Amino acid sequence: MAGSRVELRVPTAADRDELARLGAESSALHHPWLAAPATPEAVDVWLARADGERFVSFVVQRVDDGAIVGVFNLSEIVRGGFQSCYASYYAHAAHAGNGYMREGLELLLEHVFGAMGLHRVEANVQPENEASIALVRSAGFRREGLSPRYLRIGGEWRDHERWAMTREDWLALGGP
Repeated sequence: MAGSRVELRVPTAADRDELARLGAESSALHHPWLAAPATPEAVDVWLARADGERFVSFVVQRVDDGAIVGVFNLSEIVRGGFQSCYASYYAHAAHAGNGYMREGLELLLEHVFGAMGLHRVEANVQPENEASIALVRSAGFRREGLSPRYLRIGGEWRDHERWAMTREDWLALGGP
């Protein structure tokens, strides 16, 4: 899946050291929102989980030099009558704020609603995470509500806003 500046691809074991280094270098950017894998061993655990029926991951890679600029995860992929998943994501500090994740999100939505044939994708974002909310809002996700004490992160139960998009929303926004 390639755009003009970035492409999405499945991570491999060859990415292990780079992902660990980027995770460690980005811990201040991610705190308190998430903890990206920041050791080779943590990346191994993530890679083992990252290619299944219910959880898949993609690295966002710059087209011009191959640098990994971020990650998207699709979790709790449910088929049948639901046809839905959750999306989570993070940029790496050295590349944040350059629009790479926005282009990557467009590619991800094309994959979710096209190749995967899902009906809905949901992103749950902590209300104070303005950059993450700006990303999903810019892509056309709609805010559906607040889930108090939704997810335990960093030892604390944290509130999350629910942002979602359906295939019909995506098509109305110009999806192919």
